[in-house]
Amino acid sequence: MSVVEEIIIPANSGRAVTIPQGWRLQVYGTTIADFVAFDRQNLRERFDQARTKTYNSSIYATKGDMLMTKSNEPILFITEDTFTDGTHDLQKGMCSAARVKRAVEEGRIREYYNREIDTKDLPDHGCYENLSRALEPYGIPAEDIPSPFNLFQTIRIELPSGKMFNTNIRPKPGTYVEFRAERDALIGVSACPDLTVGGKEIRLVVLEP
Repeated sequence: MSVVEEIIIPANSGRAVTIPQGWRLQVYGTTIADFVAFDRQNLRERFDQARTKTYNSSIYATKGDMLMTKSNEPILFITEDTFTDGTHDLQKGMCSAARVKRAVEEGRIREYYNREIDTKDLPDHGCYENLSRALEPYGIPAEDIPSPFNLFQTIRIELPSGKMFNTNIRPKPGTYVEFRAERDALIGVSACPDLTVGGKEIRLVVLEP
């Protein structure tokens, strides 16, 4: 494999990249990255959380697992996952300006983010806005962006209640997940503002066979 392109996504911003079938994409980060994918030849065909969990018979996805589309077709295969201290989330959606505003109005900031945050330090946008802007040039409206694969976001799930709790577990520097495109793919990635620990940049590396 040889490196074709390296992309830095600044904190709380997004980027879209196209990956031909058989090429690979590495996502490096020490913060949460909201990750979505579309069939480049048919943008109505997109990554789906539920289909992915059902196909892999797991609420988590890691090395050796497949990301599936809404019509149960493979789109990306996880060839490597060096995040050994936690898991990636397939339950939650994206943060957004509306979600943060509601959390403030309902007094639930600490519940969601494990700490108090001064309202002046809260961002005016999140992954919903980041991915919407990144994918808009491809003709994808915001409402057609699927719930993401939240890379590097370890969620504690309480049983039998099913309640979900954020954790402070994040990757060490140099940690990455590598995907192989099973078809020509359009991928959107947001470097989350990650209000639990603070947002940081995400690095993408595109490799050709």
